[in-house]
Amino acid sequence: MDGKGLTRRDFLRVQLYGTLWAALEGFGGLGCGPRSRRDVPRVIVLGFDGMDPTITARMMREGKLPAFEKAASQGFLGCLGTSTPPQSPVAWSNFISGTNPGGHGIFDFVHRDPSNYLPYLSTSRTERSGKSLRFGDTLIPLGRDRVLDLRKGRAFWEILEDYDIPATILKIPSNFPPTATRQKTLSDMGTPDLLGSYGIFSYFSDVPVEFDPDIGGGRFQRVVVEGDTVRAALAGPKNPYRTGRPDSEADFTVYVDPEYPVAKIVIGDRQILLNQGEWSPWVEVAFRMAPGVAVKGICQFYLKEVHPHFKLYVTPIHLDPSDPALPISTPEDYASELARRFGPFHTKGLPADTKALEQGVLDEEEFLAFDETVLQERERLFDFELQRSESGLLFFYVSSTDQRSHMFWRFGDPQHPAFDPRAAERFGTVLEEAYRQADRILGKALAKADRNTLVLAISDHGFLPYYRSFHLNAWLRENGYLHLLDGSDQGDKEFFRGVDWSRTRAYALGFNGLYINQRGREARGSVEALEKARLVQEIAAKLEGVRDPVSGQRAVFKCYPAATCYSGPCRDEGPDLVVGYNRGYRASWQTALGKVPQGLFETNRKRWSGDHCMASDLLPGIVVGNRKPVRREGLRLEDVTATLLAAYGIPKPPEYTGKSIL
Repeated sequence: MDGKGLTRRDFLRVQLYGTLWAALEGFGGLGCGPRSRRDVPRVIVLGFDGMDPTITARMMREGKLPAFEKAASQGFLGCLGTSTPPQSPVAWSNFISGTNPGGHGIFDFVHRDPSNYLPYLSTSRTERSGKSLRFGDTLIPLGRDRVLDLRKGRAFWEILEDYDIPATILKIPSNFPPTATRQKTLSDMGTPDLLGSYGIFSYFSDVPVEFDPDIGGGRFQRVVVEGDTVRAALAGPKNPYRTGRPDSEADFTVYVDPEYPVAKIVIGDRQILLNQGEWSPWVEVAFRMAPGVAVKGICQFYLKEVHPHFKLYVTPIHLDPSDPALPISTPEDYASELARRFGPFHTKGLPADTKALEQGVLDEEEFLAFDETVLQERERLFDFELQRSESGLLFFYVSSTDQRSHMFWRFGDPQHPAFDPRAAERFGTVLEEAYRQADRILGKALAKADRNTLVLAISDHGFLPYYRSFHLNAWLRENGYLHLLDGSDQGDKEFFRGVDWSRTRAYALGFNGLYINQRGREARGSVEALEKARLVQEIAAKLEGVRDPVSGQRAVFKCYPAATCYSGPCRDEGPDLVVGYNRGYRASWQTALGKVPQGLFETNRKRWSGDHCMASDLLPGIVVGNRKPVRREGLRLEDVTATLLAAYGIPKPPEYTGKSIL
């Protein structure tokens, strides 16, 4: 210090080590004041996305989850209240920030821009530099595009950093681009592919196919087998060096064996020999933008069929962790460190390609084989960090419990419209196997924990069946809240094309959000601000009374006015009403995209058969810990965040809405 006084970090460290560590002596023996990082207590948190308390409790009774039983016997197991709405980017943001959406500003997978009613992805945004020099058809960009994380508030690992508590945050949702910190973090859900999307696969075949536009997620290119040769190209990111920013491309050639189900793929200077039904290793792909300028990514090829038809699937183009085109980790070289040790790995958030399964490009066996490699790959990263982290906090995220619940629920539910009894013999235990894998990971953490180590396993929400879709914008139209222009046949036009905003009082976008067309906020608002509260109450009461004419069940379990469930500086940025659907019901895919189709209900026969975009009261997650709690009831995600700080004797920030469980 030398007369210069205490820095903020020095002050916080003195405060922590001089006064607060004494409080930890009563916390299950977590320890006394540390003298080095090696002495800092250890906390391990496992995040199992979508793990449901009802399924978990049943499997525990059947003796199928021994690690969960062990942790519960040492400490506790309980339900964990989710976010409103119970969507993963919202819920994990609650956990990260210790606040509700009014504090962190993430309200749905999809937000709307009130200036034009158009949707955008809720967790990040790209700001383009907009400046360039032109030389013929070539543009020279001046300045760099910026990618912004739209989640507000401070992440809990930033607060730990203030107190010099090391943290490794391995594959966490809603953290792209990663929050600036010296802690080790690796992003997951919300991390785009190289195209800047949530993931667009490529499919090449000589048999034409049509993809469901409401599902999206893929690009089809019809190819011709000329002799033994197929020529095609992968679509890459927009090229800022060309007028109009066209898609870049990377050409490749496939040489098909005329007799055997074998093919050779040549891309760049790489040659890959594949048998039919075989996945390639990771392949580096370079997209040339201008002389001497290329953007690199990685992908995998799956040779689905050689004869009699040619069928080739290519994963979305991932950011290359050895040299990512966009930031995916902190420090920046953490991802490349892992890549040097383990080789290339999935960087796109939620890498299991549910869209390819939905579109029929991959079948269930192929999807499971792919998702299994995803889990094995990230489990290797977990094993590495579990062994080398000796103190501080380690968080590890697993997505397979959620993704397999979405896609395989139908095989364990005879009431589901897409239930297939023959296929259920093969796939009816897929969810149980995902839970067993989660149990195995928890077992590793418990085996590594000493008596001073706190181990917590949590999920962001539970799961329910998805039987019927509800067209919320169609309901608003039928009830006089949304109007179309005279002569407009809205049908399946997305993004509200054909809507008469001068007469529209409410509209829906995203999976749970309903907005009032408020004057002075929306570009063509028609409702005065003073009328909003009454209108929200009126619509909520009517929606809660809607019944499905087929089942007689209520479609909406509960509506949540934003004014009653959000607090904080962002509370007015989200929807005015959160629609909490009943068990078995969910907003249609058309609703999420701002469409106004005919009719109110539609039977869900899609592979996407389980869901959680319903009423938060119906979908708690789980929490299990190896310490006895001071309370078991009414626990919420934000309470876990407060618990992590309490484990280190750190005062809870004033914006935190939770309380320590322990």
